[in-house]
Amino acid sequence: MSNADEIVHRAGWRQAHIGHWLSLALQRFDARVLSLMSRNEDVPLALSNLAARGCLSASHIHITRHLALEGSRLTELARRAGVTKQAMGKLVEQCEAWGLVDRMADPRDARARRIVFTPVGLAWLQAFGEAVAQAQDELREAVGVEIATVMAMGLEAYAA
Repeated sequence: MSNADEIVHRAGWRQAHIGHWLSLALQRFDARVLSLMSRNEDVPLALSNLAARGCLSASHIHITRHLALEGSRLTELARRAGVTKQAMGKLVEQCEAWGLVDRMADPRDARARRIVFTPVGLAWLQAFGEAVAQAQDELREAVGVEIATVMAMGLEAYAA
């Protein structure tokens, strides 16, 4: 049996690798961030309710993570988030309906539109930053400062 055949036939390998654990960790981290945001008094009530009811997901966090403060074109935002332009367009439409973002004329190209945070979106972004900081603190507490530091350094190097 070749090494490749042995890997394929070994039980459990598909759920026992770093990619799987990274995926689970990201899901847990994003869920915690949304949970913290749902309880943040500075988040507008309608958005807090959406987060608490599970209507907001990691997909919506993509906009929060990747939208430049000065605004971004849809194609640029989709590229940063690693999703299709069509998928990002749907997310932007939802976020626009919720008052998080708006589409404005691009000052560099009259034919183009830029997605920008609204004042409500900026409050959401502030709450997101606070929730991320708390979730990171909780991770450090759960695994220890040394391990959390090594994890962060290793993931940063791997992602570069």
